[in-house]
Amino acid sequence: MVTPLQYGDPPHVGPFALQARLQMAPAGLVYLGQAPDGRVVSVAVLSSGAALDAAARDRFVTAIRDAQGRTGVRGWGASLVDRVRGRVPPDTPPVLAMQDGPAPWVAVPYMPNSPGAERFLDPVPVSGTLIGQRHGPDFAHYWLGDRTPALPAPPAPPPPPVATRRAVVLASTLLATLVLALLLVTWMMLFRGEDEPEPPRPLPNTQFVPTPPPEPASPEPQQPTPGPSGSGDGSQSPWPDDLFDGRGPI
Repeated sequence: MVTPLQYGDPPHVGPFALQARLQMAPAGLVYLGQAPDGRVVSVAVLSSGAALDAAARDRFVTAIRDAQGRTGVRGWGASLVDRVRGRVPPDTPPVLAMQDGPAPWVAVPYMPNSPGAERFLDPVPVSGTLIGQRHGPDFAHYWLGDRTPALPAPPAPPPPPVATRRAVVLASTLLATLVLALLLVTWMMLFRGEDEPEPPRPLPNTQFVPTPPPEPASPEPQQPTPGPSGSGDGSQSPWPDDLFDGRGPI
């Protein structure tokens, strides 16, 4: 059953572009892909747990290499022995490309209703320890529940760019200028002379308080003074009698 790619599926495996999922086997996943020349291929990838198991990874790679030995006279003889021993099924498809290592995979031609790359995932999980037909008690591998494909490690990051001599000189000059300016400002703030007069402070604003205007006062009337005759009327001369020998002012 063909299903769309899911989160975590690689878009490419080697030179092959993956388009969909074909099967999810106990030991890995099978994808439908396309070769650079346009051919439709079936790609089998181990699960991340199976790829970490050295024995499971070796069984997967060995099955691929045994299928590759079916070409040529020598390969035909090896293929015949492997078929007699049951190591290579007769319906195993031809191998187009493979990759061993920490994350192995294999690609074979895709034919509808025909065995594909899942044939190389069948010998990975074993159920016995005898040679030939497997017998014995069944046991479960610790990686059977893993459904994430084993992907190769990402490439190492490129080395940092090397700066030119001119850029290094300009950067060093700018850095030295900034450090010198910082030292000058620090010296002016810490070692400023204490005898330096402080700037004059502005005088406070003058506050004018208005005063009430003066009130005029009327003078008291002058009392008449008695003359030499003792009378108190105002017809007498205001000048004393002894002034000017009693003759009054001239």
